[in-house]
Amino acid sequence: MKPIQMAGLCPQHFLWSVSDRIAVIRLNRPERKNPLTFDSYAELGRTFRDLAHASDVDVVVLASNGGNFSSGGDVHEIIGPLVGMEMPELLAFTRMTGELVKAMIHCGKPVIAAVEGICVGAGAIMAMASDLRLAAPSAKAAFLFTKVGLAGCDMGACAMLPRIVGQGRAAELLYTGRVLRAEEGERWGFWNSLHEDVEAAAMDLARAIAAGPVWAHGITKTQLNQEWNMGLDQAIESEAQAQAICMQTRDFERAYRAFVAKETPVFEGN
Repeated sequence: MKPIQMAGLCPQHFLWSVSDRIAVIRLNRPERKNPLTFDSYAELGRTFRDLAHASDVDVVVLASNGGNFSSGGDVHEIIGPLVGMEMPELLAFTRMTGELVKAMIHCGKPVIAAVEGICVGAGAIMAMASDLRLAAPSAKAAFLFTKVGLAGCDMGACAMLPRIVGQGRAAELLYTGRVLRAEEGERWGFWNSLHEDVEAAAMDLARAIAAGPVWAHGITKTQLNQEWNMGLDQAIESEAQAQAICMQTRDFERAYRAFVAKETPVFEGN
């Protein structure tokens, strides 16, 4: 697929902007704490798949709206209809929601979640699937699936959450569906850091990452995800090959010449 320009994207089910090579996505139903619908799931998945080929975006920020991140799947527009569906339709839906997580993981861009207020259900999954998670003191994360009679193994939660907070803590959150408040979440490592103005902090971080070697950042994201399924010997060899590729980039040469000249390197992504 040829490189594409994402700045002109006009999504129907979320807000979108691109500035300084940073894309900002925010769900746009603040009066309902930004729930997801069948359509917003699908459109978000398509957008993240397209981001893998975007030539004008280096970092993605998933932002909050109206003081909340997301209340998860809409009770009336998703959960209600699911009750009346047969297995083929149900499996099509659960696979679609999982495709959103896979698209986030494989988009090739660092994804930063900037979380305020409610971040539950599928909203918590989207935060978890982000590379970095910053939170406001108001942030409340919860994996609510057992509260509605479902298993905690939703959209990859049983694979990803233990890697972030540990097996025992993940089991507690997934069995109980309880709220993980901001300070506890930071202690557990679910949140990278807490900020009074979390969106400003996320944008500062996004700008710092975008100013770095973006090709190499893409390699880092790929390795972080691929190495889940590797033994140590495989991982070391895979990283040796990846790093050799990065050593062929102009950014590697630019960094060396800037160091020799006692200057700050200016990376160009090639």
